[in-house]
Amino acid sequence: MKYISHEGGTLAFSETDKPVLKSHEVLVKVSAIGVNRADCMQRQGKYPAPAGDSPILGLECAGTVVELGFDVDKSWLNKRIFSLCAGGAYSEYVAIDAKQLMVLPDDLTMVEGAAISEVYLTAFGALFELGKLQQGQTALIHAGASGVGGAAIQMAKSAGATVVITAGSDEKCKHAKALGADHAINYKTTDFVEYMQANELLANAIVDPVSGSYLNKNAAIAAMDCQIIMLAFLDGRFAEVDFAALLRKRISFHASTLRNRSIEFKRQLRDDLVARFYNDIATKKYDFNVYKTLPWSDANEAHAILERNENAGKVVLLVE
Repeated sequence: MKYISHEGGTLAFSETDKPVLKSHEVLVKVSAIGVNRADCMQRQGKYPAPAGDSPILGLECAGTVVELGFDVDKSWLNKRIFSLCAGGAYSEYVAIDAKQLMVLPDDLTMVEGAAISEVYLTAFGALFELGKLQQGQTALIHAGASGVGGAAIQMAKSAGATVVITAGSDEKCKHAKALGADHAINYKTTDFVEYMQANELLANAIVDPVSGSYLNKNAAIAAMDCQIIMLAFLDGRFAEVDFAALLRKRISFHASTLRNRSIEFKRQLRDDLVARFYNDIATKKYDFNVYKTLPWSDANEAHAILERNENAGKVVLLVE
């Protein structure tokens, strides 16, 4: 089968054998691939695949089930699906744990399906399972025009929360407002702490891929018992922390990644998302926030778009 290799930091087509299925897996013929920053980091040699996972890039896809492992329910055969992948999505075929599959509704395209799994599961886990966000509370979402940001905005609004986001341009702020954000702050021109204090806003849950200098700023506008969920550290690995501010407000700080979670964790997260939000997904209540669709032969450009921080939303590769 054809796949995209990343040796030397450059993406190029190569050939390999189809995956050999484990008893709990299905083989999916890939139609569309969601591109994530994790893919860029893995290409650069900074984020190797966990032991046992496919070394091929790609953490989410949409496609069609064409083969079943011995223990998989036969009803999955020929189903259109979207799913997380334990690597391997940048391929014509990928093996996926059957209990992480989600049926792709007839009204959703493969491109839309490929744009959902990683960002919606990440945002759901951050906002609701760790962030404990409730109706009437306020969520602060940094990088609000990203794929995860767009998913977080829309699910938080569905839950009845007030949503504040930060983004790096007026255009991205406008995009986030179109997705439902109540307040959109261009961090390059406006200090989000000053804005939130001026508007008497306190955050109950904060989703933060920036970290670094943002930790103390987050604490300044956190409500009592605020949950801060760190997804990445775009501002750097190290920071001085005012622990008194964290203690004074009983702030909880969570460092969360999805890729290296256990298969049992991912199955449960999938089940929890499906129970609460699948109907909203299936009925297209959400904008799936696709910034650009490219043929998978243009995978290098897809990565460049993310690395330039150009995109407002998801970049998706179409398998030809």
